[in-house]
Amino acid sequence: MDKRAAEDLPYVFIGLPTAISGPYDDVVLPAWAEKPDWELELAAVISRPAYRVTVEQALDHVAGYTIANDLTDRATVFRRDMPPIGTDWLRCKNAPGFTPLGPWIVPAGSVADPSDLQVTLKLNGKTMQDESTKDMIFDVARIVSYISQTARLLPGDLVLTGSPAGNGIHWGRLLRDGDVMDGSITGLGAQRTRCVAQEAAAVGAPVDPIAVK
Repeated sequence: MDKRAAEDLPYVFIGLPTAISGPYDDVVLPAWAEKPDWELELAAVISRPAYRVTVEQALDHVAGYTIANDLTDRATVFRRDMPPIGTDWLRCKNAPGFTPLGPWIVPAGSVADPSDLQVTLKLNGKTMQDESTKDMIFDVARIVSYISQTARLLPGDLVLTGSPAGNGIHWGRLLRDGDVMDGSITGLGAQRTRCVAQEAAAVGAPVDPIAVK
């Protein structure tokens, strides 16, 4: 990991706005998602356009931080029909509501060090993920700078920074109907989401907006 951090590059993909849901909303597990999994992570919210910024400039383009649970269907990560193409992140991560977000956007000035926050996820009360952001391979500044070298980040864009060890694949226990996830990050509040199988989910439930702290 140290060698990768020193010599390699972050891996980036695009998420859709329609995947975002509120911090207390039910998470609908689609019937097609055979292996739904959790990935709690720190998310940076961009404040002003960032294009080709340096690592040293990158945090000047961050408005604040929030909590994101980047749910993933492990069964659809890889393209079986076209192996050379590799992973299909759009398909496996962007089901409606697959990114519970919030509850707050905490201003960057109120977060002493984004590289020293504890990321904790509990499933039905049992701790599954519990690690500090200081263990990230690539820190927030490096990720924002890397993305900005080829894409223009705009105000309101979210940059999710990756999830620590302890997801469902690690434990051999994937999400199912009735599961409750409690996610928290130091100083950013906590979210609680309940998993509901698609056939049991309410249709057209409103999404709670993210409050600004």
